[in-house]
This record gives sequence, C-alpha cells and structure tokens, in this order.
Amino acid sequence: MPTAILRGISFLSVALLLLPVSGLNQEGTALLAWLSSFNSSLSSSLFSSWDPTHSNPCRWAFVSCSSSGLVSEICIRSISLHTTFPTQILSFRSLANLVLYNTNITGEIPRLIANLTSLLTLDLRFNALSGKIPPGMGNLSSLRSLYLSSNLLKGPMPREICNCSELRVIELVDNQLTGTIPAEIGRLSSLEIFRAGGNSGISGEIPPSISNCKGLVLLGLADTAVSGRIPSGVGELRNLRTLSLYTSNLSGSIPPEIANCSAMEYLFLYENQLSQGIPSELGLLNNLKVMLLWKNRFTGDVPESIGNCSGLTVMDLSLNYLTGEVPASFAKLMSLEVFLLSYNNISGRIPGFVGNLSSLSQLELDNNRFSGELPTGIGQLKDLTQFFAWQNQLHGNVPSELGGCGKLESLDLSYNFLTGFLPVSLFRIKSLTELMLISNGFSGDLPPDIGNCTKLVRLRLGFNRFSGRMPAEIGHLRNLNFLELSENMISGEIPSELGNCTRLEMIDLHENRIQGIIPSSLEHLRQLNVIDLSRNRIAGPIPEVLGKLRTLSKLMLGGNYLSGSIPRTLGLSRDLEFLDMSSNRIAGPIPEEIGYLQGLDIVLNLSWNYLSGPLPRGLSNLSKLTSLDVSHNMLTGSLDVLGGLDNLVLLDVSYNNFSGNLPETTLFRQLPAAAFSGNQQLCTNRSDCLLQLKTRSNPSRRAILSCGIALTVGLTIMIVWLLMWTRKLAEKRRKERDGDWQWDFTAFQKVSFSVDDVAQGLSETNVIGSGSSGVVYRVETGAGLTIAVKKLRAEKKNEQLQESDCFTTEVKIHGSIKHKNIVRLLGCCMNRHDGTRLLIFDHISNGSLDDLLHGSSKMAVAWESRYKIALGAAQGLAYLHHDCNPPIVHRDIKARNILVGLEFEPYLADFGLAKPVDRSGRTMPCGVVAGSYGYIAPGREDDSDSHFFNQYSYSPRITEKSDVYSYGVVLLEILTGLQPSDARIQGAHIVDWVRRELRRAYSPAAAVLDGSLRNQTDVEVQEMVQVLGVALLCVNPAPEERPSMRDVVALLREIRIVNRHLQEAGDHPEKGFENCANAAACSSFSRASEPMISSPSSTSSSL
Repeated sequence: MPTAILRGISFLSVALLLLPVSGLNQEGTALLAWLSSFNSSLSSSLFSSWDPTHSNPCRWAFVSCSSSGLVSEICIRSISLHTTFPTQILSFRSLANLVLYNTNITGEIPRLIANLTSLLTLDLRFNALSGKIPPGMGNLSSLRSLYLSSNLLKGPMPREICNCSELRVIELVDNQLTGTIPAEIGRLSSLEIFRAGGNSGISGEIPPSISNCKGLVLLGLADTAVSGRIPSGVGELRNLRTLSLYTSNLSGSIPPEIANCSAMEYLFLYENQLSQGIPSELGLLNNLKVMLLWKNRFTGDVPESIGNCSGLTVMDLSLNYLTGEVPASFAKLMSLEVFLLSYNNISGRIPGFVGNLSSLSQLELDNNRFSGELPTGIGQLKDLTQFFAWQNQLHGNVPSELGGCGKLESLDLSYNFLTGFLPVSLFRIKSLTELMLISNGFSGDLPPDIGNCTKLVRLRLGFNRFSGRMPAEIGHLRNLNFLELSENMISGEIPSELGNCTRLEMIDLHENRIQGIIPSSLEHLRQLNVIDLSRNRIAGPIPEVLGKLRTLSKLMLGGNYLSGSIPRTLGLSRDLEFLDMSSNRIAGPIPEEIGYLQGLDIVLNLSWNYLSGPLPRGLSNLSKLTSLDVSHNMLTGSLDVLGGLDNLVLLDVSYNNFSGNLPETTLFRQLPAAAFSGNQQLCTNRSDCLLQLKTRSNPSRRAILSCGIALTVGLTIMIVWLLMWTRKLAEKRRKERDGDWQWDFTAFQKVSFSVDDVAQGLSETNVIGSGSSGVVYRVETGAGLTIAVKKLRAEKKNEQLQESDCFTTEVKIHGSIKHKNIVRLLGCCMNRHDGTRLLIFDHISNGSLDDLLHGSSKMAVAWESRYKIALGAAQGLAYLHHDCNPPIVHRDIKARNILVGLEFEPYLADFGLAKPVDRSGRTMPCGVVAGSYGYIAPGREDDSDSHFFNQYSYSPRITEKSDVYSYGVVLLEILTGLQPSDARIQGAHIVDWVRRELRRAYSPAAAVLDGSLRNQTDVEVQEMVQVLGVALLCVNPAPEERPSMRDVVALLREIRIVNRHLQEAGDHPEKGFENCANAAACSSFSRASEPMISSPSSTSSSL
C-alpha cells in the first residue's frame, strides 16, 4: 500500500512539471519541458532547483536572467544529459549566452537557432551533434564567440557565418567538415581566434583574405588537407601569437613576410611539404617560444639569425634536408629545453656551447654527419634526460663529465667511431634506463659499477672491442629486458648472477670469447624469448633446466665446445622456432623428445657434432620445419622418417652413415647430390644401386636366377600397368563425355584427402561464409578431417589471364608461409575446363574475431583472451613483414580475417590480396584495390606531390605500414567492442571517435573501453589503457610514424610484463600511457611515441 502511494505521488510530480503553472512564466515552462526529456537520467537530480512554483527561472541552477527577468544565460558544463538540442528555448529573445559544454547532446543544430538574435556566445563543444552547420547562423549579428569543436558535424563551413561581423572566436576543431575556407572570412575584422583543425576533409588554399583579420591572435588549420602556399598576407597579422598549420599539405616556402608577426610565440608548421630554405627573417620573431618545423623538405643551412630568438624553449628541425653546421649564435638560446636536429645532413662538431644551455632536457642530433669528439660541456646539463647522437661520425672517448647528467634516462651513441674505455662515472647515473653504444670501437672491461644502474631496461653494447669478464654485478639489473654484448672480446664465464635479471627477454652474447659452462641459474629467466650464445668457447653439457624456459623461441648455441647429449627436457620448450646446436662436441642419439617441438618452423641445425644412432621417429612430427641440417655426424639408419616433412626447403644429411633408399618425395628428388654426399651406404640413385648389386653378385647361376626373377617381376608390372592405364583412360573418357570436372591439384602440406572429397563437399548446406572474393565451405573429408574450402569467384574473360597469374603467385606466397598465427594453406585446385579455383585451409572452429565481438551470438570475451588475440595477430603480421624474404604485405587486415581457435589462439586468414614487396618498397601489382572499408589507412602513403586522398580512401602506395594501420583499427575494436563505423558512435570512424573521446575534458581514457572490460582490477585497466596507446601509435596518419609490427609485438609483451610485475607486487600504478616507458624504447616511433593518453589539462586538441 505505501509503495502504491509513493508511485502515485511520483507520477503526480512529473505530471505537474509538464503542465503550465500559472505562477511560472513562459520561459520557465519551456525549460521544464526540456527537462522532461532527460529527467529520468542520473543527472536530473542536479536540476532540483528548477521549481515550477517559482514565477520565473532566474533562481534556478545553470540559469541567469537580465534585469528585466528574462533568461539571458544558460550554462551547463560536463553534465551528461543524454538528450537533444533544447529547441524549447529558441524563442528566448534575450538569451545572450548558451553554453552546453560536454553534455552529451545529440541530433542536429536546428535551423531556427537563427531566432536567437541576442546571442553573444554559443558553446556546444564536446557533444555528439551531427548534420550540417545551419547557414541561418549568419543572422546572429551580435554573435561574438562560436564554439562547435569535437562534434560530428559535416559539410562545409557556411559562408553566411562571415556575416556575423562581431565574431571574435570561431572554433570548429575535430569534426567531419569538408570543403574550403570561405574567402568571406576576410570580412571578420574583429576575429581573434579561428580554429578548424582536425577536419581531414577541409581542403583548398588558405584564402589570402585572411590578412584582413588584423586582430587575429590564433590561426589553426592543423590536421586538415589545406594545400598550396602560406599566403604572404599572413605577415599583416601583427597580433598573431600562434600559427598552427601542422600535418597538412602545404608546399612552397615560408613567406619572409612572417617576420612582421612580431607577437608570434608558437609556430607549428611540421609535417607538411614546405621547401627551400628556412627564412632568416624568422630571427626577427623576438617573442618566439616554440618552433616546430620537422618533417618538411627544407634545405640549406640553419639560419644564424634564429639565435636572436632568445625566448625559444622548443626547436625541432628534424627530418629535413638541412646542411651546414649548428650556428654559433645558438649559444644565446639560454631558455632552450628541447633541441631536435635528427635526420638531416648537419656536419661539423657538436658545438661546445651546448653545455651552457643549462635548461636543455632533450637533445637529439642523431642521423647527421657530426664529427669530432663529444664536448665535455654536455656534462653540465643537469636536467638532460635524453641524448641521442647515433649514426654520425663522432670519434674519441666518451667524456667522464657525461656522468654529471644526473637525470639522464636515455643515451644512444651507436654507429659512430668512438673508442676508449667507458667512464665509470657513466654508471653512477641512477636514472639511466637505456644505454645503447652499438657498433663503435669501445674497449676495456665492463666496469662492475654497471650494477648501480638498477633502472636499466636496455643495455646494448654489441659490435665493439670490450674484453674481460662480464661483471657479476650485472645481476643487480632487475629491470633489464634486453641484453646485447655480441661481437666483442668478452672472456671468462657467464656469471650465475645473470639469473637474477628475471625480466630478461633477450640475451645476445654471440661471437665473444666466453668460456665455462652455461649457468643453470638461467632457469629463473622465465620470460626469455631469445638466447644467442653462438660462436664462443663455452664447454660442458647443455643444462637440462633450459627446458623450463617455456617462452623460448630461439636458442642458438652453435660454434662452441658443448659436450654431452642433447637434453630430453628441451622437448618442453614448445614455443621454440629456431634451434641451432651446430659445431659442438655433442654426442649420443637425437632424443625422441625433439619431436615434441611442433612449433619448430625455421631451423633445426645439429650439424658438425658426434651424434649417433638413427633419426628418431619424433622428427616426423616437425611438420612445419623449413630447414634441417644434421650433416657431419655419425648418424645411421634410413631417411624414411624425413619423407613426411613436406615443408622442408633446405636439407643436409651429408657425411653420416645413412643407408637405404631416399624417400620418394619431390624434395628428395630436387636436392643436390652434395646434400647426401659422404654416406657410403645411402642409395641416391636406384639404377646405380642395382648395377652395383649386379657387379658384386655371383656371375653364374645367381646372376641367371636374378635375371629370371627380374624379368618375371618386370612382365608382371607391365601387365598390371597396362590394365590400370586402360581403366584410367576409359574413366577419363567417361568423365569427359559426362562433363565432369577435371582438376589440377597442388598440395602444400601432407594431406589425407582427395580432390573428390573436396568437390563433393561444395554444397550450399556447407557454406559458412561469403565475401567479394568467393564462398567458403566447411567440408568433412572421408578420413574424418574437417577443412575449409574457399571457392573463388570467376573473373571476367578480359581479366582472366592477369587474375590467373595473380592466383598462382598468391597461392605460392601463402603456401610458403609457416607460422603458428597464420592459417595453413593445405593446397589449391584449378579446374582445367572452366577455370574454377579452390583454396583449401585448416578449418578454425571458433569463427572470426568479428563474430566474437559483433556477431549475433557474440559473447563477453575476457581481457585475457582479447590480449592473446591481439598479441598473436601482431606476431603473425610481424612474421610476414620481417621474417619473410621478400616481405609480405597482407593488405586486408580486419576482424573478419582473424580467425580464432578454441583456446582463443588467433590465425591470420584470407591472403587473397597479399603481395610480396619489391626492393623499392612497393607491392607487386595485381590489378585489385586493396583493403576493406574502415580498415584502410589514410590516403597519405605516397610522398609524391600529386597524390592527395581523403582519409579512409584508397591509397596509391601499399606498404607494411598500411597493415600496421589496419591492425591498429582491429586493436581499437578489441578494446572498445565497436566496429570501425558503428551506429553507436553515430557513424563516426572509430579512430576519430576514440581521439575525440580522449580529448574530452575530465574524461578518463578508460571511458572508451568496452563496458564489459571496465570492471577489472586497476592493473588490468592500466594494461588496457596502455594497449590503447599502442593502437593510437598504429593509426598515426603519417605512415613513417607508425611503429613496425616487430615493435608492436615488443610493446605488447613489455606492457604485459610490467603490469604483471606490478600486480604481483600489489602496486597500484597511475593511469595513463605516459607511464609506460616502453613506448619510447622503440627508436622508430619518433614523435608518435609522445604521450597519447593523458589528462585533459595536458592534452590539447588539434588547432
């Protein structure tokens, strides 16, 4: 009974809100009507002051009135209303300020907004408004500030807006606007801020009339498609403080008239095609603080005059074609904090005055032609955190003064001509996380002080002349992930303390003079992927404990003095792909357990040892193996066990004691004689073997008997063959008469089914998928095997020859690929009469990633499974890009082409568009547009001036980085649960939506995650947010700024390692990708690796 009464009261209250109240004026009634559209939301409680008993709404929250009692301002910020634009207020004639900032309103801006003729400020930023900007806004003659950023608005900027002559601010950032900037903008003589960046569809030239906007303080057209030259009239904008035109298509030179912009503080022109020299007139901009000109086509010397810009804090001139030396005038830039000159042709010495620039925190001089010695003055830079000078022509010693940089985190001096001992002071820098000195001439011992650098993550000292022992103190580096000391002269034993570095993923000590044994303490390195100890002087047995390293993928021990037998426990390392124990003193049989390594798909090299006994039957299980070398041993028995290894490309069994006949397979028939030489009892030619047998036999009665038997057998075989041939001929004629299919079948694996099994299963009831390239069938063979058969669609006659050639090339590409995350191509068939083509694959039973995330029977996929899919797909792509020769570009990476097994193991599928890359970096043509809508990279893959494409359109150049972009979109799908163009985000592309959401004020990065993933531990959410950062790196519009897939794999692994360590320690990491130091560890990321997910206060939108 009480419940019923309460419900009645509640219903009556709502009804009263909706009814006109005699004491409340018309404006209050209109506002209550709008409130009723969202009063069921959680935010409605914030509007409790909207009392229908009041005479007017002047005392209501978020509302202000004029002296006459009429509403003059409505201001609602960062409250989720979940409603549409309030059309009820369009009659408020006195409304001067309407602010609905970050309120989650949807729908279109109504045309009748033109009725609000008293409007001074209209702020609708950070919402989900769609449609076009109403041209009627041009009637708002009093309008001073127009904020429409971060919505889903489309179409051009209406030229009628330029009728609002009082406008001071126009902000249209991060929408989906198209068209050109109207020339009428020059009428807005009072305009101070014009921002339209982040609209990739805005194109054309910057109108010269912009010079009439004399009061302009900020001009922002970044991340658009504006082209042409920067108008010289920009020099008339004497009040301009910020010119933000980065990541566009501007060309030509910077106009010298820009020197007249005496108020200029921020000059952002990076990622364009600006050319010629940097104008010396820039030196007249005395107020300049930040100058970013990187990634253009500037040539010539760096102007001396820039040294006059004494207030400069950030200067980035990298990725150009600049020459000459660093101007001496730069000694006056005492406020400089970031100085980047990477990837130019700057020569001369690194100037000594650099040490006097006491505010420097980041100094990047890599990939130039600097020579001479490192200046000792660098050691005076107490705030320096990053110093890159790799790939230059530096020589001399590393100055001990460098140890004075107490905040240094990353030091890379690789690929120079530096010599001498490493100063001990260098290892007193407690903040050091990366020390990379690859390929120099350093010598001497590694000092035990290296153990002081406990934050070291990467230590790469390979290709030098270091000698002495590895210091035991290296075991103090508990954060070490990557250890490379290869190709030095290091001697002594591997310290057992190395087992304390439990985060190690790679140990590369090859080609040194290391002695002793392999320490058993390595068993503690459970995250190791690669061990390379080859070409040393290591002796003793191979430790049994190596079998405990379940994540090991490459084990290289060749060229040592190892003895004993091959440990059976190695069979436990199921992820091994590469195993080399060649050129040692290993004896005994090859253990049967080697056959457990069914992931071994690259190399098994046991050559030049003392192995004996027959080949174990388990070798036949290595069906993915590509290269096998057991030469120069004492192995015996037959080679029959190798007959089933259909994927073998390289085989060497020479200089053993094998006997019997060679297996009757294509591989053995094609191998050169050298692969079998040195096996006296091995019959490599059957006719020769028969002749030898005849020579050794008794020439009398035994010979006659043998001849008689041979003759009888021969006649019998001939009769049987004639009968079979007659039957086959009759069958062939019958099939030809009946019009039956005739097939050419090529197998890429050992198969247990026939073409008839395949053909009989091609019925409509077995169809499991269909696409533009063909139909996929699920076929049960007679042997009980389930396979997937793709029947390709027939092409037009005039395309048949080209497509047939492409088909042949593509099946050869896929047939040669061997990786655990790529679906196996078992074989292909082509009909001799009608050209029908079939591709036969392993059947993956769990469907595709698209089915899991978006299908009708979609399931809640846990983060652990999603991470497994993301990592596996990345590994498959990395194999295609980096381990295939030539590299292979998939060209159609999408959720539907990632199949998922029962244990959520992913498999890349559908190589219908895959192509090898030629030496120019372009894919070999095949007359077909590559990719799927929503996954195609922005059309900026080609660097030529003549190609500019709209975002998400087809790109003229398809490279590995195109696959990286598509993978990034898939990664966003995995994290958000949304499709690339999802109705839930009003048709926006997922990349744009994520970027916009991350720019919202007070919106945490975790807000974009799939709802089913948010109720996880802090560490897991942190991991997801960091993976989100990797996805954003992958979808960078600039191809060269995207990471390689090898880097992506490394990042995903390191993110997991770091967060699992935090979880085990019970720590609670701060949110934000900026705390993942691993991203910066990949040198190929450049500026794309800057923090991409951060608090709204520290992340600005496109200007």
